[in-house]
Amino acid sequence: MLGVVIYLLMMATGFMGYVLPWGQMSFWGATVITGFFTAFPLIGDWVQQLLLGGFAVGEPTLQRFFALHYLLPFMIAGVVVLHVWALHVTGQTNPTGVEVKQKSDTVPFTPYATLKDALGVTIFLIAYVWFVFYMPNFLGHPDNYIPADSMKTPSHIVPEWYYLPFYAMLRAITFDIGPIDSKLGGVLVMFGSIIILFFLPWLDTSKVRSASYRPWFKLFFWLFVANAVLLGWLGSQPAEGVFVVMSQLGTLFYFGFFLVIMPVLGLVEKPTRIPNSITEAVLEKEAARKKPAGSNG
Repeated sequence: MLGVVIYLLMMATGFMGYVLPWGQMSFWGATVITGFFTAFPLIGDWVQQLLLGGFAVGEPTLQRFFALHYLLPFMIAGVVVLHVWALHVTGQTNPTGVEVKQKSDTVPFTPYATLKDALGVTIFLIAYVWFVFYMPNFLGHPDNYIPADSMKTPSHIVPEWYYLPFYAMLRAITFDIGPIDSKLGGVLVMFGSIIILFFLPWLDTSKVRSASYRPWFKLFFWLFVANAVLLGWLGSQPAEGVFVVMSQLGTLFYFGFFLVIMPVLGLVEKPTRIPNSITEAVLEKEAARKKPAGSNG
């Protein structure tokens, strides 16, 4: 759950920073995102004006967003510390998904996990530095180099790439459901797609902690990943025609994965044989790797 909180804070920090360049896409992105809150009855207009510092995106908005963009990383650092503390309390998971049963199942955090994390950080920093120094404009939108102009609306407002799947789900709701209009429905779906992650410990009814022994769950998981990528692409397309229908189907599968597939599979799926210990799982994998091709014994 702390991981979800960190994810939300990072998204908020990214959005606050995206507005600061004061380009055309940043300006209209801020206008659209803050406009979401007006969909909520009673408090919506008040929350929007509190964020904007007025009735429209302007200098007070930049001052607020700059302050939040500076302060939120400190909150992220604090939650990361809590996350590390929780890791030491509950223990670290392992790729086998098997519970620790004996001393031989564990290894010291240093150097094993330390070197593994260092390798991951190094690979990430290489990619990060490559984009920063050699391709700084690759993930940006060309319209953001146009100075912000409240009198000219871009033909197609697109958020940053890491918001695109949620943007596609927001636009997937194009019809009214009783007292909930399409705008409020889209906002509820968008926020619900993140809030649902808090309930994963209860939605996953399986007693097996690793997908390695759950073939059906592994299949649906990769379908979920493909669906998330598809939603990201749909979020960059115009909200018209077949793109809307595909977004609705992708949104349906997104929520269906958490609310239907995970609970049902946990109850009906029969896992493959689970090793008695982590040591046994590792040794079996090592033996299979060293086994000569075509050998039956």
